[in-house]
Amino acid sequence: MKLAIIGNLNKPGLQDAVAKLVRSLEGGKGDYVIDEHIAGLLLRAGVHVPDQRLRSRDQCVREGDLLVAFGGDGTILAAARAVGSRGIPILGVNLGKLGFLAELSPDEFPAVTADLMAGKFRVEERLVLEATSPALPKGPIYAVNDIVVDKSRSSRLIDVHTHIDGAFAVTYRGDGLIVSTPTGSTGYALSNNGPIVIPTCGVIGITPISPHTLNGRPIIVPDTSRIRIVVESTSGEALLSADGQEEALVNPPLEVFIARAPFPIRVVKRGDRSYFDVLRAKLFWGADARTV
Repeated sequence: MKLAIIGNLNKPGLQDAVAKLVRSLEGGKGDYVIDEHIAGLLLRAGVHVPDQRLRSRDQCVREGDLLVAFGGDGTILAAARAVGSRGIPILGVNLGKLGFLAELSPDEFPAVTADLMAGKFRVEERLVLEATSPALPKGPIYAVNDIVVDKSRSSRLIDVHTHIDGAFAVTYRGDGLIVSTPTGSTGYALSNNGPIVIPTCGVIGITPISPHTLNGRPIIVPDTSRIRIVVESTSGEALLSADGQEEALVNPPLEVFIARAPFPIRVVKRGDRSYFDVLRAKLFWGADARTV
């Protein structure tokens, strides 16, 4: 098992967190490669990484049997985008705030290192969305959390005509629309009153952004569905984005097709930690302020 170590260079505490993992790997002679830029930070902190371990970020993604990504959920989303269809499991180490995807704490090294090297971990497959549109000349875009279309910089409402498997469903009038995976249900969709969905459910969420009518409600459809949305706007532009990391400004009328991608991402999870444990810890789910 070869670990490939990458991370967000702008995250405070990165070098200390990675140093804990590297020390435990060197002590047990674990096999790993590391992003050369992170190794440079470690060297300045007095931790030397042998030259034969150094790689570019892209080389780490290509060579590793398991990708260890230090940062927040945004770092994991970027790592998933880099991995694409290769199927390399991703372990997130949380240096951010919430950390639904990056749920491992740096303090859990070196205790978990031996389990990682021995392959003693659980892998969950997570749904990925694929969006295609004539407005995307470079081809499809992919999202682990969500595909979002919104009104961009305009203050005017947009109309989003939504079709499911060829049948017209509803027109949402508001600031836009979020099409989310179960993984993304605790992201932007949740802030717009979308439901929390267990990550392993085979569904896709459709959530309006600030709907102009009280009957504009979120819906859940099977992950086998093909969703067609047509956007009309008088403002002259709309924003199409994937995970908030890949964006395109387009001129309505805009037609977008969204469906399950032909590949999932694979996320490494601790065997002794359930999704409900994460919800309670991250969202204070079920907590009663009267008893805290």
